Amino acid sequence: MGHRHHNGMKTAALFGAMWAVLLGIGWLLGGGSARFLWIFTLIGLATTAYSYWNSDKIAIRAMRARPVSELEHPAMHRIVRELSTAARQPMPRLYVSPTMAPNAFATGRNPQNAAVCCTEGILALLDERELRGVLGHELMHVYNRDILTSSVAAAIAGVITSLAQFALFFGGGDRREGANPLAGLLLALLAPLAATMIQLAISRTREYDADEDGAALTGDPLALASALRKLEQGTHARPLPQERELVDVSHLMIANPFRGAGVGRLFATHPPMADRIARLEAMAGGRATRY
Repeated sequence: MGHRHHNGMKTAALFGAMWAVLLGIGWLLGGGSARFLWIFTLIGLATTAYSYWNSDKIAIRAMRARPVSELEHPAMHRIVRELSTAARQPMPRLYVSPTMAPNAFATGRNPQNAAVCCTEGILALLDERELRGVLGHELMHVYNRDILTSSVAAAIAGVITSLAQFALFFGGGDRREGANPLAGLLLALLAPLAATMIQLAISRTREYDADEDGAALTGDPLALASALRKLEQGTHARPLPQERELVDVSHLMIANPFRGAGVGRLFATHPPMADRIARLEAMAGGRATRY
């Protein structure tokens, strides 16, 4: 519970940092141009509302997934039914994506409109115990309302980027006496980078929570740890193509679906697998960990 509280505080602090960056851009535009802060904010809210409301359809379509019956995949249905019943939540819709790249994700604006998708690759790679660990993780993303969290973070980052581009194109709107044009230029250049880094940090924090809460739901942290080991190797051997629609939903997946070992940790949508596995093993051993 302490870990969960710490992650919640960290997420709140990261959102506070994003709002500080947004206010900084608002200060840069200043004066009459500050109206653009509201214009871009309203646009961001509208696009976020659309993405949030249709998050399940967007992700399912990107992965070309299809609904799967209990006759086709009885183990998947049985596991999700047992876990959702244990959590006292409705049964989500189940899908399978026809790719051998091993991965899974859950999406949907709330438990009543949730969907869980596994790729054919992950169903072939994992045994039933490991699959149970993965599905517990995915269900907790829905129960923790992580789709809403990621949607809001993406919206704020998008507004910041749009405002920064506007400021660079028009040279900023701040004409107040004593204003430093160089500082304004640096803010406009660095704000989108800062917003992206904070957005990705929020995503990584939510992954840690889903690991812990999913392991608590299944009662088997080592099963998820074992699954993550296999997924680290499997996603490296069979990465997804870096198509735009797949990149846009990659943060939903339990493992980074692309081959990008050279990408810095600050720009990763997922925490390092070694860290996640170590924390799950510590959880199984009853040892305290710090997120």
